[in-house]
Amino acid sequence: MASGHVASGYERTIVLIHGMWSRPDVWTNFRHYFEDRGYRVLTPALRHRSGGQDAAPHPELGRTSLRDYAADLEAEIRALDEPPFIIGHSMGGLLAQMLAARGLLRAGVLLASAHCGPIVALDSHVARIFAGTMLRPRFWEKPQLPSYRTMRWGVLNGCSEDEARELYARLIPESGRALAEIAFNYLDPHRTSLIRREEIDCPLLFLTGRHDRITSPVLAQRNAEHFGPMARFELLPRHAHWLPSENGWERIAERAAYFFEHEAARAMAEVKAKAGALERTPARRWALPA
Repeated sequence: MASGHVASGYERTIVLIHGMWSRPDVWTNFRHYFEDRGYRVLTPALRHRSGGQDAAPHPELGRTSLRDYAADLEAEIRALDEPPFIIGHSMGGLLAQMLAARGLLRAGVLLASAHCGPIVALDSHVARIFAGTMLRPRFWEKPQLPSYRTMRWGVLNGCSEDEARELYARLIPESGRALAEIAFNYLDPHRTSLIRREEIDCPLLFLTGRHDRITSPVLAQRNAEHFGPMARFELLPRHAHWLPSENGWERIAERAAYFFEHEAARAMAEVKAKAGALERTPARRWALPA
């Protein structure tokens, strides 16, 4: 991978979107990395992210929709002077897909991304992680945060014990409605997470850890294939779910930078040049340059 900085005199913008239970501080490593490369880096907080685990959640948090999160992000992006690159983690990866469907991205890297509709998740690991949550009455209207034991097994399994405890201490409850919109997208009357193949017009790179138990590599690959030539899936053999902080995060940041600085523009040009052929053969995918 190339290690040079972006061209001087041309400020590129990158937006880092955190996921469930998180706040912008999850991006500390990535923010410093991309700032050092000359990017303007924005790390917006999703709606109702004040306080910690011990503070009472915002009264509207439990009923906050993915649409609400996406609307807030769209407003911030439309205020920029250029379309940004976006990196999204977990639920933030799904939000990045939703924003891409609105034509707001230059290109996106999706780390351990939650799946969009019409992809359906039927996974025993996910069932184990969310069993306690989903057995609670009307969980889709209430803030949710699984126990440390559950999160250690299913979400923070790529971290050391000390790292996992430190990370968990910074996590906060998540919207039950947003969780339901992802897990049960096929039951959602609003089809909140539905993204059609033809709505994506920018290159997307899906990066998922082999040991990820909450957003499985199988679903991530199916999600990428759903978008045909605009998306690519790559497996990270030594990683699990918490990619912004796991040991080796630097290589993931380098991969994202290389994609933005070298591959995305070429991929976009290739797709445009072959637009007619792609319409006739929708299963084709763009290839990495040699």
